[in-house]
Amino acid sequence: MYCKYTDRYKDECGVFGIFGTEEASVLTTLGLHSLQHRGQEGAGIVSFDGNNFHSVRKQGLVGDNFNNTNILSQLPGKTAIGHVRYSTTGESKPENLQPLFANLAIGGFACAHNGNLTNTYSIKKKLVESGSIFQTSSDTEIILQLVARSKKKKLIDKLIDALNQIKGAYSLVILTNKKLIGVRDPFGIRPLVLGEKDGSPVLASETCALDMIGAKYIRDVENGEIVIITESGIESIKPFQKVPERPCIFERIYFASPDSIVGNKTVYTYRKALGEQLANENNITADVVVPIPDSGVSAAIGFSQKSFIPFELGIIRSHYVGRTFIEPSQTIRQFGVKLKHSVNKSCIENKKVILIDDSIVRGTTASKIVKMVYEAGAKEVHLGISCPPIMHPDFYGIDTPNYNELIASQSDLKEMTKLVGAQSLFFLSLSGTYKAMGCDERNPETPQFTDHCFTGEYPINVSEILEINKKINE
Repeated sequence: MYCKYTDRYKDECGVFGIFGTEEASVLTTLGLHSLQHRGQEGAGIVSFDGNNFHSVRKQGLVGDNFNNTNILSQLPGKTAIGHVRYSTTGESKPENLQPLFANLAIGGFACAHNGNLTNTYSIKKKLVESGSIFQTSSDTEIILQLVARSKKKKLIDKLIDALNQIKGAYSLVILTNKKLIGVRDPFGIRPLVLGEKDGSPVLASETCALDMIGAKYIRDVENGEIVIITESGIESIKPFQKVPERPCIFERIYFASPDSIVGNKTVYTYRKALGEQLANENNITADVVVPIPDSGVSAAIGFSQKSFIPFELGIIRSHYVGRTFIEPSQTIRQFGVKLKHSVNKSCIENKKVILIDDSIVRGTTASKIVKMVYEAGAKEVHLGISCPPIMHPDFYGIDTPNYNELIASQSDLKEMTKLVGAQSLFFLSLSGTYKAMGCDERNPETPQFTDHCFTGEYPINVSEILEINKKINE
């Protein structure tokens, strides 16, 4: 989700599920704690005790709502799923918090969803016209409606029937009377991993959630795969037409936790390599390399080590700015950057500074930080971005501005440099980005990653969304 008061992408949702343990709700809470970086708008858990489903969904942080025995006592059972949310579709309202639950003809059905459907409007229109009643504005409810209306007899067949009607990027964790189910979209854009804790299978958005509860990583759920977990074991089916995997490149650049493992490497390793590549491509004389925390730290370390320019924590980030400041008063909002960042003057004064960050969206935050660094006495300020310019919006689970709000879409490099107020502004090339990911080069025919924010190449058609956005903006 993109927040209008910041110049950042907002982390997308996170999902978690565990099957067959007395501590299901406790372990789900811990798993959600570790996935909190993926969504701070709200959290929810649904558990099943063998007879009944139990649900608690709360706005706010996991630690503020689920860290007490009274709440956890409301979630009995040996199986549970959980969700942390930022709203990529649907308003920020309690009814949109997940997991969503419905009593279907075949039994209870709870679903937690990370991603975005790209044909939401057309499907919802058909469903409403045929009599469906929606209780939320979340696209996740479309999946429940399609499963409920399917004419197939078996649950899995109903689910496959529903999934064949939707388009988009998604990972799902589903809980039924007898099953824990994990689903990853055909391109594998959104992540999902399979683990095991003392014989209990675990599903999670990232491996950091497995580490949190002491679970062993087994493998990634593959693109287009449905994993079905029952008391009999784990079954895997692949009902979709096979297409090459194209995971979201921004998971490695920005979204995932640095300690999560993706492609047999920690995310930190990729981000450090991005900084190294940025240094390889840009020879700038400076006294210090300073990250814009926390997002720029890993890349700044790589840049510093490759360029032999000393690394300094020249900007300190406050971790105590809460949700109060997401939508503050105008008086407070004007100090928004200073609420989160302060300059360590001893590292900055009378020095040529290279600031490093992982991305730039509108440029508003970057310009304020550059100004702060100059005001602290820097001789020069150069801004390096460890990914290519973001030219195109995302529609696969990350709310981003429209084209007219993306600084790189509206301005050339000279104009962007002037807007952010730096002496120079430089980006990592697309080829350098792929090298940092461990690829010799980008395959133009079948790219290894979903990289549409840089290239405009959307693997899943987004014409419906573009048309709707056009009408809204007219």
